[in-house]
Amino acid sequence: MDHRAEIRDFLRTRRAKISPEQANLFAYGGHRRVPGLRREEVAMIAGVSVDYYARLERGNLSGVSDEVLGAIGRALQLDEAETAHLFDLARAARATTSPRRRAASQQVRPSVQRLLDAWTGIPAWVRNERMDILATNQLGSALYSEVLADPVRPANNARFVFLNPRSRDFYPDWEQGANDIVAILRSYAGRNPGDRSLMELIGELSTQSETFRTKWANHNVRFHRTGVKRLHHPVVGDLELAYEAMELPADPGLTMFAYTAEPASASEERLKLLASWAATDAVAGAGERAAPEQATRRPR
Repeated sequence: MDHRAEIRDFLRTRRAKISPEQANLFAYGGHRRVPGLRREEVAMIAGVSVDYYARLERGNLSGVSDEVLGAIGRALQLDEAETAHLFDLARAARATTSPRRRAASQQVRPSVQRLLDAWTGIPAWVRNERMDILATNQLGSALYSEVLADPVRPANNARFVFLNPRSRDFYPDWEQGANDIVAILRSYAGRNPGDRSLMELIGELSTQSETFRTKWANHNVRFHRTGVKRLHHPVVGDLELAYEAMELPADPGLTMFAYTAEPASASEERLKLLASWAATDAVAGAGERAAPEQATRRPR
């Protein structure tokens, strides 16, 4: 990605979202040629010269202080994720240019897998920042069976959402989920602009999905920490589950997700049914694997 273009487009799209009324400015001059604030208005609110802000919006963040970045963020009314993204873009601008690198293969430690497996009544899984699903427990595999059906490993939720038509049935709130995935990927791209694997994934999605290209051009970013997910599972039907995201400090870039249902709700009953189905399916699968082994044993 062109780093200067990333900075330019991010600042312009944020500026376009803020009306003079939202910034407590008088909308003078009648018809405005641009949506949102003018450059000079952002500069005035931030306490910098118009020329200096124009330089920033041309994509030149080299040498800008944290104090000025904070002032720009407040002038543009950036939220926490957007402010962090602006600082990430500036940090990348200050760094010396280095070739893109492929991220090292990420492995889930055995102790983390044991923790996942100990949660027998809670779907749980671990992903990296590129949306690769790296580990699940039994109920997590059952819950995300549609995503994990992709023969490509590791299965990737972004690829499933934008390239697999079945995702629109699996995710009733597909549009919001797609927006969130793009925003999360862009946040990660700001923190790790040299991640070649991420760039390859973005290139693949941009090439094969016009919807992804359109959403990527919006330059939205967000954090993925907690919320409610609605799913339509092919076995048990509709589920509404609260999720919590827990970063693994010992494994930078990995995040564990756990899902729970409201007590005494229809979703809780369906989640229990899914757990029973997953356990039965696991036993049946183990029996099928054992049968060929027994058939090949020679009698003594």
